[in-house]
Amino acid sequence: MPAAGIGPTDMTVGVDSIHIMPTSGLWIMRFTLRPRSGCLVLCLSVSLLTLLLQSLWVPPEMTREEPAGAGRSPEEQGHHGNSVRRLALRLEALSSQVQRLARERDTPQPAKEELTNLLQSLRQDQEGLVRSVERELQRMAQKLESLGHQPHTPRPQDDHRPQTGLREVCEVPKDPVYPHCAEKVEFLQAHWDSDLCYAFYGVDGTTCSILTYLSEREDFCPPHPGRNHSAPPWHQQPRTHKEKAEVQTTLRPLYEVFGGIQGPAGRFIRSRVERLSTCWIKAGHRIRENTTKTTSQQKRVLLYPGVLSGGVGQRFGAMVDQGGPLGELVQWADLSASLFILGHNLTFTTSQNHLHSVIGAAPGKGSCPIQMPLPFDLIYTDYHGLAHLQGAMGLAFQHYQCRFRILDSFGTEPAFNLGTYARSHGYNTLWGSWRLQPLQYMTMFPHTPDNSFLGFVSEEVMVEQEEREEEVEPGPYRKDNTAVVYGKQDYMWQGKERYLELISQELETHGTVYQPPGHSAQLPSNIINHGLLTQDQFLQLLRRTKVFVGLGFPYEGPAPLEAIALGCVFLQPRFQPPRSSENSDFYKGKPTTRQVSSQHPYAEEFIGKPYVWTVDMTNTTDVQETVRAILRTEVKPFTPREFTSEGMLERVHAYITHQDFCSVSFPTWPPESALRIHLGPLGQSCVSVCRRASLVCEPALFHHLNDPAAFTRLGLSCSSMDQEVDNHLFPAYSPWGRRCGLQRERLLFSCAGSDPVHRRLCPCRAHRAGQVALCPDCL
Repeated sequence: MPAAGIGPTDMTVGVDSIHIMPTSGLWIMRFTLRPRSGCLVLCLSVSLLTLLLQSLWVPPEMTREEPAGAGRSPEEQGHHGNSVRRLALRLEALSSQVQRLARERDTPQPAKEELTNLLQSLRQDQEGLVRSVERELQRMAQKLESLGHQPHTPRPQDDHRPQTGLREVCEVPKDPVYPHCAEKVEFLQAHWDSDLCYAFYGVDGTTCSILTYLSEREDFCPPHPGRNHSAPPWHQQPRTHKEKAEVQTTLRPLYEVFGGIQGPAGRFIRSRVERLSTCWIKAGHRIRENTTKTTSQQKRVLLYPGVLSGGVGQRFGAMVDQGGPLGELVQWADLSASLFILGHNLTFTTSQNHLHSVIGAAPGKGSCPIQMPLPFDLIYTDYHGLAHLQGAMGLAFQHYQCRFRILDSFGTEPAFNLGTYARSHGYNTLWGSWRLQPLQYMTMFPHTPDNSFLGFVSEEVMVEQEEREEEVEPGPYRKDNTAVVYGKQDYMWQGKERYLELISQELETHGTVYQPPGHSAQLPSNIINHGLLTQDQFLQLLRRTKVFVGLGFPYEGPAPLEAIALGCVFLQPRFQPPRSSENSDFYKGKPTTRQVSSQHPYAEEFIGKPYVWTVDMTNTTDVQETVRAILRTEVKPFTPREFTSEGMLERVHAYITHQDFCSVSFPTWPPESALRIHLGPLGQSCVSVCRRASLVCEPALFHHLNDPAAFTRLGLSCSSMDQEVDNHLFPAYSPWGRRCGLQRERLLFSCAGSDPVHRRLCPCRAHRAGQVALCPDCL
């Protein structure tokens, strides 16, 4: 079964065995965990041991009888004065880990495999921890005994003979294979106690412990002599899962995966999946019939919408019931259903604590790498979650970033993605600079071909529902002369009074604007406001509506496609000049240079009339004539294939099967046979060049053009071939001086971007009918 989870009984634990043994007059307690041992018992034991060590921090006899540091070198003095503190830090780190595991009893349960890995990690540290406790308590007992029986005699000032046998002496190696070792050692000597994770991994401030950590956990230093050298634990490949991804026929186990999502956002995600469950199951049957020859491996997938985590998540969730944006939640619901129906193993969480647990993060602030290999083949998250992962994984973040997929509604262009390039060329923003493959970003609409188009599902009417309603109605889509305005908060209506008045002269106009308790929305008097409706109520209203009216905001949401799918005509304003980061506060700071020509460019460009009409909202004649033309037009419900459940399953299946961002080789999908080379005019991006030819730009094919032979095929004679300058417009041709430029940084291959001096070489391709993301031969 794809859903992974364990019940409450799987976390029940006790104590396997307790051994009490005397050591130099003190008593040491050994206890061993078993998979069902009590986390609280371990927490209590560690806490008591920490208190004992703290009580022995400065022995009273030493204060009375021995001057601080007498007869000891400064290094020894530091060692003995700080040894208990170092041990306490290690205990505190271990305690934090166990307490976090205990807290997980109240949060979504990790998979059994993840819990086993965590307990094994605790066991591995336990033996060394107990030995450290024994050594420290024995040393303290011997010191206290000697101080109590020997008279104090002043030692000669020049007697600084080193004590031998008490500690290992380590030197920082000079190895050209590890050029940063000394630098890292110096850093940790100064900052090892700035994060609990270092103590958790055994660092106690000594050079030996630091070298051990840097060789075995971070791979910055050579291994100690006599130790077996292997890759750090988080580098090692986890066991290969051989399970096949089988198309599912029920979504019930997915509801259990959603069990830990609380609040309005969680309710919305689950209710949407339940409402569309019949569509998903039927689409799964059709996908299974069409893909019987290409059964894929089951992927272990983590879904972590960071926008729903912590304080940000609480504020975002509160807006769900107040008319806030729902587009992100729609995508998370539909992505979850797609992956589950396709047979993959899902973990869904919105808790940072649970995130840390399932990825094996060390306790502390995230300076150290995770404890084990990442147990997920894919992690879907957003920009907020990307920052959370970076703050929890240390060096492992970069190692595993090829497995990340980022839900990014408005897109991230390559010029913003590469930090050094963005800062030096004026593309630096708060969001970009993560140095991912641009196709790892997944958008809501296919507006940025440099990214992967994930999309969502436009709600479809159930056949059974239509058949029931046909018994009492002339037709399931009987339309009244009514309009519903797209805008759930009254600030969206401000300044649109004349536009709405013209529409109201022809159509009874309705609103669904949120009204705070005890207040009424500030709307024109001729508007019938229903207040904020549930999704079911909203869809029922749209079923009888003739026109769905856009106000210019929100941009590029899912509602217009849902209205069109229910037989409405979408009327929207045109933007002149187009909106962009240069003239719009909304787009300012977003990692894109897109010029947005209307409220919903996809609806305007990919659907168009008679379903979508775009007008100058300030032109009275244009608005009146357009509304009258719409009233004379009859349309049937329409959904582009890429926004149906089957279309989304097809697309997600293709991405999981063919996209591999962990390979160092150039991509082989889409196949080279899909390539159509076009030479653009001056000042045009490859997005525009390909679209004018009724094609789409395909960034995965750029490497086929990044060769002198490509210029020759296009009949271009190059006086020079430049490959020394970073430029996201390359490969390109400049007619002034016949200069040709090749791309030297593969992360800068970009469909977006243009300038007045370059003609761009563009990798265009055809696409399947109603499925822009896939070429005809891509399945």
